[in-house]
Formats: sequence, C-alpha cells, structure tokens
Amino acid sequence: MKAKKAKKSARKSKKKVIITAILSLLGVLILGGGLIGYKYYRQIFNVNIDLGSQEKTYFYIPTGSDFADVKNLLIDQDIIIDSNSFAWLSEKKGYTTAVKPGKYLLTNHMTNNTLINLLRSGRQEPVQFTFNNFRTRQQIAAKAGKILEADSASLAEFLYNDPILQERYNMNGNEITCLFIPNTYEFWWNTSATEFLDRMHKEYQKFWNETRTRQAADLGLSPVEVITLASIVDQETKKKDEMSRVAGVYMNRIRIGMPLQADPTVIFAVGDFTIKRVLKSHTQTESPYNTYLNKGLPPGPICTPSAIVIDKVLNCEAHDYLFFCAKEDFSGYHNFAKTNAQHEQNAARYHQAISKLLREKKNKKTVN
Repeated sequence: MKAKKAKKSARKSKKKVIITAILSLLGVLILGGGLIGYKYYRQIFNVNIDLGSQEKTYFYIPTGSDFADVKNLLIDQDIIIDSNSFAWLSEKKGYTTAVKPGKYLLTNHMTNNTLINLLRSGRQEPVQFTFNNFRTRQQIAAKAGKILEADSASLAEFLYNDPILQERYNMNGNEITCLFIPNTYEFWWNTSATEFLDRMHKEYQKFWNETRTRQAADLGLSPVEVITLASIVDQETKKKDEMSRVAGVYMNRIRIGMPLQADPTVIFAVGDFTIKRVLKSHTQTESPYNTYLNKGLPPGPICTPSAIVIDKVLNCEAHDYLFFCAKEDFSGYHNFAKTNAQHEQNAARYHQAISKLLREKKNKKTVN
C-alpha cells in the first residue's frame, strides 16, 4: 500500500515538473514574441523623422531616382533617425521598387509607416507659377526654372526651338509667349519642359473660347495678332478705361496701312527696357519689331499682356483717332487726335509741361 502511494506521488511530482516546464517555456515564448513584436512595432510606428525646431520641410525626389537615392537623400539631409528601420519597412511595404519623383511635404515626428505611405502614394505638393508681365522667352524660362525640376537652360532650349514649337503648337519662337496668359498656375515640381509648355498650351486654348475667337475674327485678326496688339497697348497705358481707345487707334492705323509707330516696340527692338524716352536715333533701329520702320504688327508680343488688356483689344473702341500722346497733366492718360496737326498741338503742350517741370526742379535744386 505504501509502495502504491509512493509511486502515485512520484507520478504527480513528475507531472508537476512537466507542467511547470511547459508553462515556463510558454512564458519564454510569449516574452520573446512580445519583445520581437515590440521591436517590429517600434520599427513601424515609432517616430523616425526629426526636423529639430522645424515643423515641416519639403523633400524633393529627382526624376530617375531609385530607393538607394531616396534613402541617401534622407540621410544626407538629416531627416530620418534610423535608416535601417526605414529600409526594412520600405521593403516590406513594396516601396523599394515603387519610387515616385516629386516634391513632398514632411512634418516633424512622422513615423516610418506614415513617411513610406506618403512617398509610395506619390501625393506631391504642387508648386505655383505666377507671372504678370514677362518681356522675353528667357525671362519665362528663368522664372519657371526656379520652381520646377527642369532647369532654366532646358526650358530656354525648348522655347527657342522653332521647328518643335511650330510642329507642336503651330507657333514660332516670336509667337510662343502668347501661350502665357498672366495668372497663377499649379504644376507638379517634376514637370518637364515639354509638359510645362503643353500645360500652357491647354490654358491658351481654354482662354480662346468661342466668344473670343469670334471677336478676333470680327476684327480681322488671329488670336496671336490680338495678343501682340494687346502687348503694345499694355505698354502704352496702364489706365484700363482708355485701353480700348488706344487699341482703336492702332486698329485704325492697321486698316489704312499706316505704320503703328509705337514707342514700346522700339524699346523692345533696342532691347534696353530701361529706356524712359524714345529718341529719334532709337526709331532707326533695324528690327522687325520696330513699327516706325515696318508697317503692321510686329512678329510677336513684346510682353505678356493680361486677360483684361486682351479683352480690351477684342472690344476696342470704334472712333476716328489716329494719334495719341501723354497728357500735359502727367496723369498717365492721353490726348487723342484725328489729324497730325491736332496731334502736334497736343504734343507741344506735353513737351512744354515737361520743360516747365524740369525748370522748376532745377530752380528748386539751386535754392537748396
């Protein structure tokens, strides 16, 4: 009996040991799994971006970049804390083979998961291109090159490539600035030179709707010619309430074959935009843009006129004026004349006012 009890007790004790061992093993496994799970949790959800005192920054991924390039950029710019955890999770989430170029907005204290989801999605921040009065193609290229990945050199090369411009947009180099109707436009940072011009061409086509196209035809002008005339009007007066009248003067001259003799075209021909007063010597400059030497409109715009000025030309005033000159009160407005004799009288009053003003300034300077 005692032997049976001893045997039973031994079996119980052995069973206890086995259960204890199993429980201990389970505990170890659970602890180990927890530690591994915590490690993975940290790699996924712990903060991995430290911008210091900055709350946000823009991160640019150039076209053609691979994952190694992205990782190196993040390291070089001191954006990520742990590059290994970023690389590990990027591989798990498939980002290493899905890099998308662009401009991305990163915020301080982002996790790996949030960062990778953003970059993998390609959710870029748009850039804004605002302009209101460019003079030349080079100026357009320089401005666009500051906000787009495409540099100013590649943009200028495209803007000066007449054969491509003619084939793609049915415009030559002199006319291509017509595409740029002053406004604010949004682009992706990695927009190429071709994509940039394509977008502006779409905006140009949108602007020239059925109504405006019909108005231009009624004037006997093409959209390019309307913009060219508007660019001259834009440089002649900043007074919106007389733009239609100024446009009417030039339309009258075009109809009778009289040279436009527009001073702003001479300034463009000379290429010195600091000129304040056009002299007779300037008007002798050989250039297709010099409307003193050439009849009709110049071969293209001399600036990028606003939509307001273009519409003023499309709705130009019908009158008999052939001349205008600045008013003697220096208000910025003009006196209009139907005959050269009337114009000479208006011009004489203006020049007398200028002379008087200069004398007063000289006298004041002498007294002081």
